[in-house]
Amino acid sequence: MTRKKKIGSFQTTVASDSDSDSDGEHDDLPRAREEGLFHRAIRTDAHGRTVVATSQVAVAASPSKRQPRERDLLRPDDHDFSSPMELDMGDEGVPSAAFPFAGEESFAFDEGHPVDPPRRKQRESDRPMAQWLRDRRMRYLDELLRLEGRGDHRYQTKCAGCTRAAEEAVFRCKDCFTDALFCKSCLVLEHKDNPLHRIEIWKEDEFFEPVTLKSLGLRIQLGHGRNGVCPGTLLKRAKAAEEDARRAAIEETGAAEDESGVAGEGEWEEPAVAAVGKHPRDDFCIVDSNGVHEVGLDFCSCASAEDHDIQLVRARLYPATTTNPATAATFRVLRDFHLLSLEAKCSAHHFYNKLARQTNNNGVFQPRTRYNEFLRIARQWRNLEMYKRAGRAHAVDGIAGTRAGECALLCPACPQPGKNLPLDGSWMNVPREQRFIYALYLALDANFRMKRKDVSSEVDDPSLGDGIAFFGKVGEYMEHLDKNWGLEQEKSTCVAHDAVDEPNRESYGTASSGIGTVDCARHNMKRPNGVGDLQKGERYINMDYLLWKSLEYYDAILLLFISYDIVCQWFKNVWVRLSKYSPELQQRGLRRFYTWLIPKFHLPAHIEDCNVLFSFNLTPFVGQTDGEAPERGWSHINGFATSTKEMGPGARRDTLDDAFNDWNHKKIIALGKSLLEKIQKAVPNMTSHRLALLEAEAALPEEVVTQWRAEMESWELDASKPNPFKLTEKHEGMAAIHLRLASEVARQDVENDVDDVRGDLHAHEMIHMGMQLEAQQRQLAFDAGLLKTHATDRQKTGLVERSNKLGRKIAEWLKIRESFTPDVSSIRAADDAARTQSARLQPTPALPTPSIKLWLPSALTTRPQTAVKETHAHYEFELRVGQAHAALEELRRLLLVRTAQYQYKNEFQRGVAANTRGKTAIASTDEQIRRAAAEYRVARQALERLGPLLKETVWQQQLRVLMPDDVRPRPRATFSDPQRKAGYKRKRGQTREQFAEEKQRREADARPASWIWLSQLSENEESQGGMVEALRVEWAKTRARAHRWTEEVDLLEDIRKTLPS
Repeated sequence: MTRKKKIGSFQTTVASDSDSDSDGEHDDLPRAREEGLFHRAIRTDAHGRTVVATSQVAVAASPSKRQPRERDLLRPDDHDFSSPMELDMGDEGVPSAAFPFAGEESFAFDEGHPVDPPRRKQRESDRPMAQWLRDRRMRYLDELLRLEGRGDHRYQTKCAGCTRAAEEAVFRCKDCFTDALFCKSCLVLEHKDNPLHRIEIWKEDEFFEPVTLKSLGLRIQLGHGRNGVCPGTLLKRAKAAEEDARRAAIEETGAAEDESGVAGEGEWEEPAVAAVGKHPRDDFCIVDSNGVHEVGLDFCSCASAEDHDIQLVRARLYPATTTNPATAATFRVLRDFHLLSLEAKCSAHHFYNKLARQTNNNGVFQPRTRYNEFLRIARQWRNLEMYKRAGRAHAVDGIAGTRAGECALLCPACPQPGKNLPLDGSWMNVPREQRFIYALYLALDANFRMKRKDVSSEVDDPSLGDGIAFFGKVGEYMEHLDKNWGLEQEKSTCVAHDAVDEPNRESYGTASSGIGTVDCARHNMKRPNGVGDLQKGERYINMDYLLWKSLEYYDAILLLFISYDIVCQWFKNVWVRLSKYSPELQQRGLRRFYTWLIPKFHLPAHIEDCNVLFSFNLTPFVGQTDGEAPERGWSHINGFATSTKEMGPGARRDTLDDAFNDWNHKKIIALGKSLLEKIQKAVPNMTSHRLALLEAEAALPEEVVTQWRAEMESWELDASKPNPFKLTEKHEGMAAIHLRLASEVARQDVENDVDDVRGDLHAHEMIHMGMQLEAQQRQLAFDAGLLKTHATDRQKTGLVERSNKLGRKIAEWLKIRESFTPDVSSIRAADDAARTQSARLQPTPALPTPSIKLWLPSALTTRPQTAVKETHAHYEFELRVGQAHAALEELRRLLLVRTAQYQYKNEFQRGVAANTRGKTAIASTDEQIRRAAAEYRVARQALERLGPLLKETVWQQQLRVLMPDDVRPRPRATFSDPQRKAGYKRKRGQTREQFAEEKQRREADARPASWIWLSQLSENEESQGGMVEALRVEWAKTRARAHRWTEEVDLLEDIRKTLPS
C-alpha cells in the first residue's frame, strides 16, 4: 500500500522548541536570548535541477548568559504550492524511484532532525597553562637565573653612560628599567633625582652584592632645587673634611706609636677627635616603597630657610617628628600603604615587615627599626588626606572651623537641602503621594565583630579629628550614655534577640563590644556622625543617639523610613526615651513622620505579625529598598577588626573613619553605573507586574476588586485601619489541628476517655499515624508507576525494600488499630477468607502493600453493620479537613511554579540540552501536581463519608469536587493579550498545527478561574461580592509588587539629584 503526498518547492527555517502554559507565555515581549536563525530555501530551476540557498537571519544580541551553541532543528513551513506534484510514498515513507528529486541532491537534511554546526578546532591558546608547562617553564627559569647575573652585559667593560674605561663598570640599578653596567661617577650622576634606588655591585666572585648610593657618595640637598647646593652645606662639608683628615692623621700617629711601643693599645685618645663623628645627617632614615634607606641628607641652613620638617614635606618626605627629624617616609609609600590597608586590610605591622624584608631578606643586616615612627606618620597622613578632600585647606577658618561630620563624604543621591534639591523649596509642597521621593531612607545595625580591647585611654590616645566624620564627638556621646545608662531596656516580645536580651555576653574584656551605624538604606553609604561604639550589647540608648545625631543639618527633611532588624522592639518606647534625652536630640527627633521597617533578609526570622506590619514588600512608598545596606558594608569593614581591636580609642576611630570614607568614595564613583542598572531593571519589572495585576483583577468580580481597592487605599492613608495584608480568618494547618485536638483531650475527664487510650497512645494519634501510612502507600504506588519496563536492578531493589518496610509498619499499626476497634479484626478475617477462596478458583498474586486496607473510621462507614465511634470519626474529620486544605494549597503553589517554569523555558532556554533540562523540570512538577490532586481527592472522599455521620456540611462550600479540568492555572486577562488584539496572527516560523494549538490554548484561557483559586468563597458569598481572605491577600500582594516597582522607578529620581551634588 502506498500513500500520495503533494510536494512542491520547499522552504525551511530553523525553529527552536517552545512550550507554554496557560498562564505564562508573553509572545509580545522580546526574547531574552535568540541565536541566529538559518533560512534554507530549496527550489527547482528551469532544467529540473535542485537549487539550495542557505542564509542566516541576524537577531539582536541578548544580555542573558551566553549559552553553548545549540543544535538547530529544521522544520518545514507550509506554503501554498503553485505547482503541486503527486508523490508515491512507500510503506516506510520513502519516495519511489520515479520521483525525479529522489537522488542525492534532493535534500541535504532529514526533516525534523538536528543539524550540527561545524565546531571550531581547539587551539593551543585555549590551554595557555598547559602550553607554558610544556614549552616555557624551564626556559623561564633559565632566564630568571640569567638575570641574576650580568645577562646581556656579560662582556661589557666600558660604562654605559660615559663609555670610558677609566673607571670600572661594575654597578647596576635594580629599580631602573635598564640593567646596563655603569661606573661609580655616572651611576651617582644618573641618580641625583632617584636617590632611593637600590644599587648592586659586581664582585669578582661572579655575583652581585647590594650597595647603597650613600656609600658611593650621593647626598640629598634640600631647599635649593635640582642641582643647587646650600652655601652652609659647603661650609659644613669643608669642616667635616678637615675633621676627617685630622682624625686620619691621629689614627696614623697612634698606629706608629703603637708599633714602637710608646703607647699601649687603647691607652690614649684625643678627646676632640673622639667627639668628631660621622658627617651631619649621614644617618637619616627614609622609608620608601622599595625598602628602608639610610641616606646622606643636607638641610638648607640659609637665613631664609624653612624649618627642617617643612623642608622635608616640600621634598615629598613626611617627617616622623617636627623637631630635629631623623626619619621620614615618602609620599609614595604612604599612598601605597593607605590604599593597601583599605583594599587588602593590610596592617601597618605587616606592611613595615614587608619593607624591612624588601631591604634585606637574609636576616643578617636588618635596617634600623622605624615601625613606631611609621605608625605615627601613617595616622597623620590619613587625617590630613581627609581634611584635604573635605576642602578645609581652602576654607578661611581652616581645620579649626570644621563642623561635626563635615569631612564625611555624603551620599549625592540622597536629598541634601541646599545642594541637590530646588532652592525655592518647591519640593516641600509636592502632593502627598510624591513626598517619598524627597524622604530619607535610613538603616540601623550593629556589628559585634568590631570590638576593641580595653587598652589605652582617651587621654593617652585622643582622636586626631574628634567628630569630623562618621564617629560623633566622644565627649557628647559619653555624656549622653552616662546620663541615660539607667534607663531600663525591655526584653524582646518577638523572637529572642541575644544582643538585646543578653548584652553582657558580647562585652567581657572589651572597652567596646562593637559599633552601631546609621546608613543610607538605598545607596549603601555611611551617614556622618552615624557611627558609635557600643559598650554592652545593642542598647537602645546607643542607637537612639546615633539616629538623631546623624540627622544634623537635615531639619528640612520631615519624612523618614527607618529600617532596623529589631525595630519591632526598639520603636515601642522610642518617644518615652526621647523625652528624657537632651533638648538637641528631642528637637531633631520630633516633628517628623516615621515609617518603621525590618530588613527583608531578617524579616522571616520574626513572628507573623512582624512579617505583616514591618515588611518592605507590603509598605507603600519604599520601592525596592531592602534595608540590608549595613550588612553589605560589614563585609568591607570586618577586615579591619583584627588590627583595630588592638588599637587605642583615638587611633581606632581615625582608622575606621578613613575606612568608611573610602567605602563611600567607592560607592559614589560607581553610583552612575548602579543607578543605570537599577533603572534598566525597574522599568521592565514595573511593566510586567502591572500586567500581572491587570490579569489578576480581570479574573475577579469587579465589585470585589473595587471594595478591596478602597480598603487598601484607606489603610495606606491611615495605618490604624485594618491591615489588608493580614488574614483575619485562616485555615488551620496540621500542626494547629494537632494542638487543638491534644488540648481537647487534656480537658476531658480521664474516666470518660478510657476507651480512646491504649497505653500512652490516644485515638487521635493512632488515626494520624494511619493517615501517614496511607500517604506512604500512595507515594509507593506513584513511584511504582513511574518505574519503567527496563528499570535497573538497583531501582527495583529500592522499591521492593520500601514496600517490605512499609508492610511491616502497617502490620504493627493494624494490631494497634484492632485494639481500639475490635470489629476491624473480624473485617480483616472476612476479607482474607474471601481472597483465599478466590485464589482457589484462580491463582492471584499476593496483595501489594499499597492495596492493604487500613480501615480508618471513614472506611468503616461503608460497612453498615460496623459501628463507628463518634469521637474517632471526629478526630479523622478534623485531620482530613486540614489535609485537604494543605493539599489544595500545595496544588495552587505547584501550578504557579509550573507557570514560572514555562515562562523561563520559553524566554531564556535555548538549545537541545537546555530545553531537555527545562522539560525534565516541568515533568517533575507535573508529577507533583498529580500527587497533590490525588491527596486532595482522598481527603475529600473521606470527608464525604464522615460528614453525614457527624452532620457536617459547611466544609462542602470550600472543599469542592476536584475534576481533572479544575486543575489549571489562573487565567490570563484576555484583554491584555496582544495576540488577541492582533487577531491571533501566526508568528514567523510557526506551523499551522502549532498555531492551532496555541489558539486553542488562548481560547481556553478565556474561561473563568477554576474554583481552586476561589476556594474560600462560597457561591452565595461570591454573588454578593464578599471578601475572600486568602484571595484578597494574594491580590493585595500582587498590587503591592506592582506599586513597589512603580515607586522604584519614581525613586530613581536619584539620578537627577546626583548631578548637582
